[in-house]
Amino acid sequence: MARIIGLEGFEVLEAATCKAGLKKLEQAAIDVVLCDVKLPDGNGVDLVKEIKLAHPSVEIILLTAYGNIPDGVQAIKNGAFDYLTKGNDNDKIIPLINRALEKVQLQKRIEKLEQQVGKRFGFESILGNSSLIQEAIALAKKVAPTNATVLLLGETGTGKEVFAQAIHNGSQRIGKPFMALNCSAFGKELLESEIFGHKAGAFTGAIKDKKGLIEEASSGTLFLDEIGEMQIELQAKLLRVLETNEFLKVGDTKPTKVDVRIIAATNRDLQQEVKEGKFREDLFYRINVFTISLPALRDRKKDIPILADYFLHFFSQKTIARINSISKDFTERLLQHDWKGNIRELKNVIERAVILTDSNELTVDCLPLEMQQLHYGSQTLSAFDLASVEKLHIQRVLNHTKGNKTETAKLLNIGLTTLYRKIEEYGLGL
Repeated sequence: MARIIGLEGFEVLEAATCKAGLKKLEQAAIDVVLCDVKLPDGNGVDLVKEIKLAHPSVEIILLTAYGNIPDGVQAIKNGAFDYLTKGNDNDKIIPLINRALEKVQLQKRIEKLEQQVGKRFGFESILGNSSLIQEAIALAKKVAPTNATVLLLGETGTGKEVFAQAIHNGSQRIGKPFMALNCSAFGKELLESEIFGHKAGAFTGAIKDKKGLIEEASSGTLFLDEIGEMQIELQAKLLRVLETNEFLKVGDTKPTKVDVRIIAATNRDLQQEVKEGKFREDLFYRINVFTISLPALRDRKKDIPILADYFLHFFSQKTIARINSISKDFTERLLQHDWKGNIRELKNVIERAVILTDSNELTVDCLPLEMQQLHYGSQTLSAFDLASVEKLHIQRVLNHTKGNKTETAKLLNIGLTTLYRKIEEYGLGL
């Protein structure tokens, strides 16, 4: 048998007993096991279970001269790939090994993809060395392995969905569905249908049953962004899910059971919303089991260069020209900005700059006009001042021509003498 399989191009290792076979599995990277049922020191059907416990990705094909249905059924239950009776195996064994190997290789590809997804959406994807962001990450890592409901607080654009995804991938629910919904994007009726689903005929246009996201996320995680925007009537239905793990679809009379973890996020002060009667107090205490506050970008400015560099490489990979650096002046402008839109705003600014740049470095002239304000000592020139606008524009053209003043004057449609005068007046240069 070993010789036949070897001639097909497979590397074959042999073992005469259960003990010897298990030792081989420990010593080498084995994909497929062919195993007899009757062995000197054990039974192949029982061995299948032992092998699968220690090596889940290994596929096992059982061979026996005494085939019977109960043994075959038990072998498959224990995790065997297939069960063959000897004497009827010559034409079947090689195709069967190939099919088992295909399954192993598919599983390996899936595991590799899961690892890549884990890195892309895990805690490794949250960038920053500031104490504020590191404290938030530490809290998220602690709560991730549990099933506790998490409330993420922070301004728009601070990365609440990134944190929610990382918490999901750091839990036992990794590999299960992660569904995200922005509660501010829908009206009451549509939001209810999106979250809880509906039965056919529940309302005009409901021509068939529809699963809601809470059911789609069963065994996984549902992320409800901007939960403070949820209408108070729907808050009662969400509270029931958190308390009983069941809900009613729109138009249904029979409750649906669900196993789902809720991660909620808001940029509102929910305690104030409770006082004003806009948010249910009982729901607030149910979702406020574990709270993580995400810092605004202006409070963690030391992380701006790290984030800018990440976004630069992310967007430059999508362009033909490779942009590999950021000028010192460009970084200074980033550090001076208030970033009311937080990380999302920074991401947009870098994407725009990558599109606009004509070199392999991001420079100030690629920034939005309001961020291009030049500082001379204690004087800051306003982007709305005519002289400031002219100065910025001349500097941009000089940058574009790499200091070629003749070309700059031509592009500006002014005389070369005039250009020299303005360069001296404004103290410009490359």
